[in-house]
Amino acid sequence: MSITTLDNQLKTTLEPRAAGPAARLKCVRELTAAGVPVGVLVAPVIPGLNDDEIETIAAASAAAGARNMGYVLLRLPFEVKDLFREWLDTHVPDKAGRVMTLVRDMRGGRDYDATWGERQTGTGPFAELLRRRFELARRKHGLDGSRQNVLRTDLFRNPHAARQSSLFD
Repeated sequence: MSITTLDNQLKTTLEPRAAGPAARLKCVRELTAAGVPVGVLVAPVIPGLNDDEIETIAAASAAAGARNMGYVLLRLPFEVKDLFREWLDTHVPDKAGRVMTLVRDMRGGRDYDATWGERQTGTGPFAELLRRRFELARRKHGLDGSRQNVLRTDLFRNPHAARQSSLFD
């Protein structure tokens, strides 16, 4: 389950047609109650905009029953970068310059770096700080997979199996 922000106002401008934070956390709770192991993906992490929520998203996710958590740093491939800059200028003009400076600092001076292994988390001092904060939040709230149970497949029964004929009959 992806959770970008717990801030309803930011969610409304950033993801206007997506479910809100409360609905996403409710989904985590309901799936967990049904025995489904749930992980949360904080994505995209936008430096200078929602990165300050990593710890609160971790706490809320753990409280809802999530078992692990990952993150993906904002990616701005060619098709998206101008659209995102326009979004920043429209919705958070006071933060636009800082956000783009941090993005470039984490992308080797560019808006985007497609290098495998780096495009998800970035490089440089701010990326390392983000990674450390994330790992601390994961450990603090038990979202490092240590609460992971083995998924029981023996409880699954295909309801259509009795009606389906064999391919080789």
